[in-house]
Amino acid sequence: MEYLLIIISAILVSNIVLTQFLGICPFLGVSGKISTALGMGAAVTFVMAIATTVTFLTYDYVLKPLGLDYLQTIAYILIIAALVQMVEIMLKKVSPALYRALGVFLPLITTNCAILGVALLVIQKDFDLLQSVVYAVANALGFALALVIFAGIREQLELADVPAGMRGVPLAMVTAGILAMAFMGFSGIV
Repeated sequence: MEYLLIIISAILVSNIVLTQFLGICPFLGVSGKISTALGMGAAVTFVMAIATTVTFLTYDYVLKPLGLDYLQTIAYILIIAALVQMVEIMLKKVSPALYRALGVFLPLITTNCAILGVALLVIQKDFDLLQSVVYAVANALGFALALVIFAGIREQLELADVPAGMRGVPLAMVTAGILAMAFMGFSGIV
């Protein structure tokens, strides 16, 4: 039951993008097409799960025992950057089309504050390793869900007759705000 609460809370109630406002740059940048949003969601899910696991173990077995807790953020950034480089190399070989579709946004995963935020939050919430991985995957799935929903809405808005002053970024921001309010409606569930 505890893991189910973590999953529902991370995906719907406290969605990393729409209620905690972490990872906004890729959220706005990659949400033009559903296919690209799905690819970015998958990449973020993979990186977030691995990064959280590695950073958790680094904190528990290296930083904390040596009294180097204050290096946590710097160590996490280095670990995340290395993992993103590995994902980039793998995507280039396994799925060149997805690699090209993500383009400049793939390196954005390195600076995606949602990944760093989740890695830091699992320590603050005093989760064990399994809870941390479940929390990370659920947050990544919540990120992907928000990204895909937003991309679908933006694709539909391309077909709508929108006033000239609202086209592009203004309409995207208003839509993101409405989507965030919709997700905040889940706040009473858990």
